[in-house]
Amino acid sequence: MEGVPETHNGWTFLTNHARVLAAIADDRSVRIRDIAARCRLTERAVQKIIAELEQDGYLSHVREGRGNVYRIEPDKVLRHPAEAGLQVDALLSLLAQEETTRGRRPDTETQEARS
Repeated sequence: MEGVPETHNGWTFLTNHARVLAAIADDRSVRIRDIAARCRLTERAVQKIIAELEQDGYLSHVREGRGNVYRIEPDKVLRHPAEAGLQVDALLSLLAQEETTRGRRPDTETQEARS
């Protein structure tokens, strides 16, 4: 998959749940296989994460043909007390802005902007 970094060991800033939710926000009818590839997870791990997000009311889906169409609950508040009051749509908006910015600028422009 083009533009996706190689696998990484160690800690990261975003949880797998946030990555899966962001992938679904980008394409509401995305396949589990494609989420797994984008997030560098197994399909089984993605299935478990989706089930957890659905169980806690952050996500729901309807079956359309052979696939699913997901609905994210944008007003749902994030779970950790440190993010009290922060809603899912704010997190996804921040991640979408960064993704858009990364897609527009080549690496050299990004490095020049940091200088």
